[in-house]
Amino acid sequence: MQMRVVGRVAAVWRYPVKSMGAEPLEAAGVSWHGVAGDRRWAFIREGMVRSGFPWLTIRELPEMGLYRPRFAEPDRPDGSPTLVRTPSGAELDVVDPALAAELGHGARVIKQDRGVFDTLPLSLITTQTLAGLGALVGAPLDVRRFRPNLLIDAPDGGPFPEDAWVGSVVRIGGARVRVDKRDQRCVVVDVDPASGERDPAVLRAIAREREACLGVYGSTVQPGTVQTGDEVVLEE
Repeated sequence: MQMRVVGRVAAVWRYPVKSMGAEPLEAAGVSWHGVAGDRRWAFIREGMVRSGFPWLTIRELPEMGLYRPRFAEPDRPDGSPTLVRTPSGAELDVVDPALAAELGHGARVIKQDRGVFDTLPLSLITTQTLAGLGALVGAPLDVRRFRPNLLIDAPDGGPFPEDAWVGSVVRIGGARVRVDKRDQRCVVVDVDPASGERDPAVLRAIAREREACLGVYGSTVQPGTVQTGDEVVLEE
């Protein structure tokens, strides 16, 4: 096996509540179920329990991304109370009925210790991909639109370098991650994470130029800790 350094970790995030704001981290444990604490809570829409996609997300409620969840005890996310700061500045426990009432849609909250993932438990994107899409759209883009766990700087791999990693394993800090597939995007990427406003040009550009895919999904091969600055090493 040959190994090649392809980049470094530029940022790490987890999302304690599905479709709410990101929690930035300097370091995170990566288990078989992704980043510790990631997407462990989610809101289900009334009358949609038996549907294929019951979740209340930014698609139905763009302002949902303006809610900022955090763990009261960040070092033990699986056992910590989860608090959510609302756009008005109030802070509520994620299980407080007042939070569900504020979100509307007859929502109720659930917890899954394995995480509530649309496809796979880890998502990666590179700074080069952000720049490449920004050039297509004609404006710089906030990485938080794309809700990754890891932002990787890969300066020598071209404009969309992570595409070439699909089917391979990458070592990131103490973890090994299999890059399983490209990330097929939806209207969530149209929503500005800072304002909640939509810009359909973003998804249009991804659909037109990128077969609707941007970034990649992965799964854990070896659990471990990742942190900003870690080398990303491609196993070949």
